[in-house]
Amino acid sequence: MIDSTHWLLTLTCPDQPGIVHAVTGAIVEAQGNITELQQFTSTESGRFFMRVQVQTGLRRAPSELARSAEPIDGLDERSEQQLGFDRSIFEERFASIAESLSAEWNLDYVGRRRRTLVLASKVGHCLNDLLFRTRSGYLPIQIPLILANHPDLESLATFYAVPFEQLVVTPETKADAERRILDAVAEYDIELVVLARYMQILSPELCHELEGRAINIHHSFLPGFKGANPYRQAHSRGVKLIGATAHFVTSELDEGPIIEQNVRRVDHAMDVPQLVAIGQEQEARTLTEAVRLFSEHRVLQDGGRTVIFR
Repeated sequence: MIDSTHWLLTLTCPDQPGIVHAVTGAIVEAQGNITELQQFTSTESGRFFMRVQVQTGLRRAPSELARSAEPIDGLDERSEQQLGFDRSIFEERFASIAESLSAEWNLDYVGRRRRTLVLASKVGHCLNDLLFRTRSGYLPIQIPLILANHPDLESLATFYAVPFEQLVVTPETKADAERRILDAVAEYDIELVVLARYMQILSPELCHELEGRAINIHHSFLPGFKGANPYRQAHSRGVKLIGATAHFVTSELDEGPIIEQNVRRVDHAMDVPQLVAIGQEQEARTLTEAVRLFSEHRVLQDGGRTVIFR
C-alpha cells in the first residue's frame, strides 16, 4: 500500500564533507520530518550512499479540514501542499544541491508497488513464491505480465490472475524473443525484470539494456557444479551446505553484483530429492528477499558489489 505521507530519498555521490548537512537541510526547508536515515561510505570506491525516509506532515484535503474543529481560513485546493512536505519545492531546491555533489538521486513514495516483469521456464517454485507474496502484500510490486519459454506455468499464472505469454526461444527465434521482452518493458513501463528460474542465457545486448534493473537467482553450487543435475553432482560429492544467490544480471553469466544469499546445512542422510527440495526453498526465499530489497530502494550499486540498507 502506498503511504503518501512518507517519501523515500536515495542518493549516491563521491564522498565529501557536508553531504548529510546539505541533504537534511533541504528536507527540513521543504517541511519534511526525517523518520529514518541510513548512510555508508565505501573506502574502496570513495562513494557515499544514503537512504532517507521523510514524513510529510499534515496532508489533509480541504474537505477534511472544513470538518475539523479548527478550520483554517482562506484554505483552497492549492493550499494543501503548503501544509507539509512539498515534492515540487524539494525537487527544485535539491536539484542544485545534487548537482554540486555530483549526486545520483531518486525520490519515491514509501510502499509504491514497482512494476515488475517476470521471466520463467518450467520450474515454478520461485514464480509461485513471488506471486503468493505479492498477493499477500509482502512484496511491494505489481506484475502485469509473465513471459515464459514453456507453457507449463500458465495455470499458476491463471490462478493468481496474472497475464501469461509464451515465448518461443530457439537459436533462430532468440532475437525475436528478446525483442518481445524489451517491448514488454516499454509497454508496461517496467522497473524491474526478475528471472524466476528462466533457463535462458540473455544476450549481452539485452543484459546491457536491463543493467541495474534485472535480478537472477542461481544455486550456490556454481561454478563448482555446472551443467545437468547439479544436485546429483553435489550429492555424490557429499556437500554439507546448500545455498542460493540472487544477483543483478550482467553479460558475465552469474557474476553480477550480489544482492542476497542464504544457506542451509545438509548431511549424508539426505538423498537427491531432499537436496533439490531444500535448494528450491532457498532459491525462492532468496529471490523474493532480493526483490523486496530492490523494490524498497534498499539496494544501491557500488561498482561490482552492492550496498544494502536493511
